[in-house]
Amino acid sequence: MEKVSDYLKIRREDLNNNPTARVAICLCLDVSGSMGTVERGDFKLTGKIIFRDGQNWSTATGGITRLDELQEGVKLFYDEISQDEIAQFAAEICIVTFANTAECKLDFANVYRQEVPELELGEMTSMGEGVNLALDLLEKRKQEFKDAGVDYFQPWLVLMTDGNPNGDSAELARAMERTNKMISEKKLTLFPIGVGEDANLDVLAKFTPKRNSIQLKELKFKEFFEWLSSSVEETSKSMPGEKVQYNLKAISEWGSKYSLNTRKVEPWPAELPLGGAKFFKCGKLLKLQ
Repeated sequence: MEKVSDYLKIRREDLNNNPTARVAICLCLDVSGSMGTVERGDFKLTGKIIFRDGQNWSTATGGITRLDELQEGVKLFYDEISQDEIAQFAAEICIVTFANTAECKLDFANVYRQEVPELELGEMTSMGEGVNLALDLLEKRKQEFKDAGVDYFQPWLVLMTDGNPNGDSAELARAMERTNKMISEKKLTLFPIGVGEDANLDVLAKFTPKRNSIQLKELKFKEFFEWLSSSVEETSKSMPGEKVQYNLKAISEWGSKYSLNTRKVEPWPAELPLGGAKFFKCGKLLKLQ
């Protein structure tokens, strides 16, 4: 209990002592069994078959998995943010993982107070539960910004998965309803990213009003997180009401656009993924004594 209260105290002190306008980013990451797929490197088949994440898998020793690549991408993201003199104070990052259940692996804080957690494989893909937890944490932190009178930019949610959701269907429907509403009201920027050929891009597209999702090219986690960190840095350096100039052409280096309406994968257009950028002014009101 003492550790929890000390952590909450630090969070409040951060808001009081560091008035920099915040950029809240939640990474909502699939750590289901299929993320253990070996993609490259030296590996050896064991001859054993196991049932994970709704299907049978051949097991192997060695090699580099999708989860390994994702782990390195997240670490790179943190390294890039921590080296920027403005973004390290403006960016607040939260990590939610989902497999059998959804779990907050790392709650919101500035990067210099955080250590990147080790991502651990589960079995199932409780996507709806993961997104709902991520949205709850974003809403909670946004309210804390308001209460402290700290300005903030439109929150960002990165949703990454390599398969089909097989958690609670009601939770999935509620998550889709919430993200669509928030994007339409310009309260959320969403990156619904499919990893690998088996990712259900149709489901991911339903999290957005325009029914679009993003297919990650050839497991280019590094390129994506490099782009994300540079975009966060540009946002943190901008002034209230100023239009932020993102490197939109670079999106095509790591991702393609998938449309549920046409069911086609095509190059990403010259626009910011889903939701745009918006600044929220929360000047604190002081009561006269």
